[in-house]
Amino acid sequence: MAEVNASLDPALPFEARLRYFRERAGMSRTVLGGLVGRSAEWVKGLETGRLLQPRLPMLLRLAEVLEITDLADLTGEQKLSVATYGKASHEALSAVSDAVTDYPLIPRDAEPEGVAALAARVGQAWELWHGARRQRTAVSVVLPGLIRDLGSAVRLHDGADRRAALALLAQVYHLTQLYLAFQPAPELVHLVGDRAMMAAQDADDPLAIAAAAWYMNHIFRDAGDRDAARIELATRAAGLLRPADGGEHLALWGLLNLAIALSHARSGREGDALRYWDKAGEAARGLGGDYSHPWLIFGSGMVDAYAVTIQADLTHGGEATRQADRLDLDAMPSATRRSFHLMETARGYLMRREHVATVHLLKKAWNESPDTARFSLFARSAVLELTDKGGSTIRDDVTELRGHLGLAVA
Repeated sequence: MAEVNASLDPALPFEARLRYFRERAGMSRTVLGGLVGRSAEWVKGLETGRLLQPRLPMLLRLAEVLEITDLADLTGEQKLSVATYGKASHEALSAVSDAVTDYPLIPRDAEPEGVAALAARVGQAWELWHGARRQRTAVSVVLPGLIRDLGSAVRLHDGADRRAALALLAQVYHLTQLYLAFQPAPELVHLVGDRAMMAAQDADDPLAIAAAAWYMNHIFRDAGDRDAARIELATRAAGLLRPADGGEHLALWGLLNLAIALSHARSGREGDALRYWDKAGEAARGLGGDYSHPWLIFGSGMVDAYAVTIQADLTHGGEATRQADRLDLDAMPSATRRSFHLMETARGYLMRREHVATVHLLKKAWNESPDTARFSLFARSAVLELTDKGGSTIRDDVTELRGHLGLAVA
């Protein structure tokens, strides 16, 4: 089949769209089938029209794995969209969006806030993100002011202070990206990611550029861009660092190797994924077992937790759950990360059809951080899928989770 833009061709049937997006993601039928808990023959049946289009829960799973923003791109039916069925919207979204798209005119003789005071405010914002169970609600209070004040500081400061303000502005855009993620505002996610990278480059700060590359990798993944682009960006950014110096240079170098490992795993390249995961692990061990980056949270605990994600992406559900048995998530200093990695463990159990364990872990993830669970496309699609499974053993828990996640109770 000739490659076409499926989202722009309303006549293209579901089976052709599925094949288009699978090939765009660089996945084989075996990899895609494994990621959604089905076989390569099942994917082939869908792509050849032998099997009918699956029900909504599986469509959401396919959209999540293939990184499709709008279900209409996959199904061709405008009435179905991830924004409607798969994404929640935070109550402060408009206030944060207004701050991102505002362009205030700053008098040149205005008095800028000092860089040290701004750095303290940014640090407090990261503490809110990692420490609060409802982190989106917590940071939404401070983000608009930080976006505006750092934008002013960049215009008003000169020299080293301006470069420091630019690096802080990049961090604020990273926080804004995290806030906006998995909400129906994909264009703003792209905007703040691009602004963060531009601010980091203008700051001429290799550490800021490396952090921006980590977050741009997430944007590329959500946009469905090919893994080659993610790997190239992470590799170039890692080349700017001096890992032999240890400290933050080694931490960011390890983080970017982790990004490369995740990209390889997503495409089913197991050897490359594990090789780069090993590099990330070496960096984390070199920083000490108790080390955790203050806002990126890179350290041995994070590397070990991402082993679950890598094995799940490689469709090794059993190995993913075995890796999860090694984790001590209580030691990870971030509620949102603990919740995320609990859901990744749940993904491994769902691949093994262990529905009771899946629901148990999803409830733990909700209790750890309601905001992280509520805005997880995996959690939302998994709960929809589990509605008709497990009988009375999990029925009440699934109904409770549907209510928590804002999904219509069946």
